[in-house]
Amino acid sequence: MIEGKQLRDAIISGANAISNNKKSVDELNVFPVPDGDTGTNMSMTISNSVMELSRMNDSVTVSQVADAAASALLRGARGNSGVILSLLFRGFSKGLSGMKEADCDGLVRALEAGVEGAYKAVMKPTEGTILTVARMAAQRAKEISLSTNDEIILWSEVCNAAKEALENTPNQLEALKKAGVVDAGGKGLVIIFDAMLETFKTGNIVKAVNKADKPAVTVETFASTVGQFDSEITFTYCTEMLITKKEDAQDSSKLRAYLETIGDCVVVVEDDEIIKVHVHTNNPGKAIEKGLEFGYINLPKIENMKLQHEQRQKQSQTEFTPVPPEKKYGFVAVAAGAGLESVFSDIGVDCIVKGGQTMNPSTEDILAAISACPAEIVFVLPNNKNIIMAAEQAVRLADRKVCVLQTRTIPQGMAAMLAFDPDADFNTNRVEMTKALDNVSTGQITFAARDSDYEGHAIKEGEILALDNGKLSFVDKDVAKAAYKLTKKLVKSDSSFVTVIYGSDVTDESAESLVSQLQSKFSNLEINLINGGQPVYYYIISVE
Repeated sequence: MIEGKQLRDAIISGANAISNNKKSVDELNVFPVPDGDTGTNMSMTISNSVMELSRMNDSVTVSQVADAAASALLRGARGNSGVILSLLFRGFSKGLSGMKEADCDGLVRALEAGVEGAYKAVMKPTEGTILTVARMAAQRAKEISLSTNDEIILWSEVCNAAKEALENTPNQLEALKKAGVVDAGGKGLVIIFDAMLETFKTGNIVKAVNKADKPAVTVETFASTVGQFDSEITFTYCTEMLITKKEDAQDSSKLRAYLETIGDCVVVVEDDEIIKVHVHTNNPGKAIEKGLEFGYINLPKIENMKLQHEQRQKQSQTEFTPVPPEKKYGFVAVAAGAGLESVFSDIGVDCIVKGGQTMNPSTEDILAAISACPAEIVFVLPNNKNIIMAAEQAVRLADRKVCVLQTRTIPQGMAAMLAFDPDADFNTNRVEMTKALDNVSTGQITFAARDSDYEGHAIKEGEILALDNGKLSFVDKDVAKAAYKLTKKLVKSDSSFVTVIYGSDVTDESAESLVSQLQSKFSNLEINLINGGQPVYYYIISVE
């Protein structure tokens, strides 16, 4: 029999193990766009339970452990992989309900209930994913329970079946086979199950290891360095640039040496074609001038870190406070970037959850915003396909009626809001807002976060990706050219409006130049420009 203490320690082991290995799981993602990443989301989801479980004493029952874990995972769920993981562990709460100790039949019920809940939550379940790995593990548990009453043997077979299913995922999904990897979510689940087995067998808890992440030159990495100097900012300007090297360019070590004389936090990384530069300095002009000696400069960015620090301090003081309903309808939207937050506020959104691509908010984050919305009925706009499931989990936890609209992009969220009619009833608004979001075409310009061979494209890290309604359309090396080309592709004969939203890595001048080009090409269309300030996406383009 598995005691409550063993199950408690096993789940903590699983959380520590996925935390230790989250980067290797992240690297299995085949779609090269920057995202929240599977391993990170699964780690943050299950780690939300560790503190609560650690407070439980050794006399706890498996039912109490399962209930506590399920509640914590549900509230901490981030991204689709995190939500699915939380639903799998909710199965433990159902399957072990009222039990002091877990026998083989209880473990089978727990796994089966988790798989059933996970499959129901996914609109179009895809085989070759974490769902398949969990389902095959549950099936093996059912089979082996007919010939053994040893819980360790049963869980060992659960782990074996999960590994076999994981190894088969490339045969079920062509994208995995082409990339030569297994499913990331399935791998994360195998890591968690294996760690739980180790604890069941030995009683030992897998230790959390604080590994230093290997530096990666991405927008995320550059931005994250700013926060390290909140207490004392010696150099005011965070300066970044991408240099296309001249044929006779000097060794980049000379550029690094110079930058270290005018600032700190210097990062200089090069390949055969480009040099990526990051430095904190009081003289950004000198940094750029020196960079010109090595080639042509693209995407320069200069940010005042002292102002950013002041803004972060103000933001950190803002928390959602639950309020009673004062009106019939209210709105919660997920967005990142001061400009986008301002736009959503202007068109009627009550509470904005800061998040999006690479920053998936948890179910609890969304729930807090819902509770702070002073309305009887709250419409939630996730504005990202990887946030929809987390938002849907908040519905049953909320103290008021909640409707999650299936907005997968920022433009869809805006279109839905603009279609709202305060005089219409709930069902009419839900239908009309959904129609509006379905009528929007969205283009996104971002960068490749990793090398990849995806949908016939041989992609190198740092190259520019053009997404047409979420699907990779083409790869380019120039942001402005990619944005212009993608907009031309999105515009149809019946299009009337184009909205260009530019991000934090695009200058006002560059954005205005793009709009001028578009206006020359499409003189019959109304073209609007918005400074969204969003990270990750250089441009978000809406065509209606």
